Amino acid sequence: MPLELEEGQDPALPDIKGLASPDPSLLGILISHAHQDHWGLVPAVPEDVPVICGSAAEAIVREAAFWTRGISFEASGHFHDRTRFELGPFAITPFLADHSAFDAYSLLVEADGKRLFYTGDIRAHGRKSFLFEQLVHEAPPDVDTLLMEGTHVGQNGEVVHGLPTETAVEKGCVETFRSTPGLVLATFSAQNLDRLVSIFRATKRTGRDLVLDLYGASIAKASGNPNIPQASFDRLRVFLPPWQQRRVKASGEFERRDEIEPYRIYEEEIAKTPESFVMSFSMASASRLEKAGALDGAGALWSLWSGYLEGERGKRHLDFLSERKIPLTKHHCSGHASIGDLQRLAKAMDPMQLVPIHTFGASEFGQWFNDTVEHPDGEWWDV
Repeated sequence: MPLELEEGQDPALPDIKGLASPDPSLLGILISHAHQDHWGLVPAVPEDVPVICGSAAEAIVREAAFWTRGISFEASGHFHDRTRFELGPFAITPFLADHSAFDAYSLLVEADGKRLFYTGDIRAHGRKSFLFEQLVHEAPPDVDTLLMEGTHVGQNGEVVHGLPTETAVEKGCVETFRSTPGLVLATFSAQNLDRLVSIFRATKRTGRDLVLDLYGASIAKASGNPNIPQASFDRLRVFLPPWQQRRVKASGEFERRDEIEPYRIYEEEIAKTPESFVMSFSMASASRLEKAGALDGAGALWSLWSGYLEGERGKRHLDFLSERKIPLTKHHCSGHASIGDLQRLAKAMDPMQLVPIHTFGASEFGQWFNDTVEHPDGEWWDV
């Protein structure tokens, strides 16, 4: 699903046989991770086309669809880290990757004596940075083509080295939580589970409890990973904004609410000792918190891309904070590798050719990488 779509614009499927209508030449679709720009067109594809991805990634997509009334997909198979499988004449080896989306993969695809490595979205500064280092030190040999993401290529050259890390985000959050006299209103993506871990660790280090909404708690549960903060963890509570209560009621799935009832918290309890809490915040909870008197001495954390503050929703968020004199602090790190880290990976792979993908700076790749070959979207070419 292209990121640059205008609102209401209907995206066209790529011109590949089997996507718009059944064709036996299409053997399957491999989904690297659960960000919608990588899988958003799958529901438009015939249902009999196999879709393969990580099991946790699929579960997160399906759980998010319940809360957002969005789209999802059903996978016919799942990746397992460094476990090779075959799809027709292709041999595919997934490599678990460090990315802001949980359960993300790079892919080695082999066929007819050729080897292509697709990085997917990747970074070297998250909570699973060891996976990037492992890939650099144990890079697959004899790679003919490296399809490399380059989100930070073309950004005026400023993102070369030294991107903030998840560890730095946690440290910054600790400082912010300690210096805030009241409730901390933390805005971050519920699907960025690395960030959830960073913020939860920071709350514990500062003697606070983390309050998630039911959507966030449900996404954490869907990960299937017991190390991800769950509703049942000590120092974690769950708040139900009105829209989430309505969603549960409309669906009749009251077990969703019942499961978290022992850990549920209400705005009145937060208001009694607001300095004891960090709360996952959106404007949907604002009026209830204000009415309860929970915002005295509050501070706000923005842990998303700053560009989101420039949109209409972001401006409403900023206006709300400004009108109530609630200071805003930003602690965030990118889901994508720096140019320097990408150079390390390219050197380790030493491919015959490197093809830029996932970038607006493809024409600038030659400044940073050897053997770069550009191919526009929709062009068929041989490895």
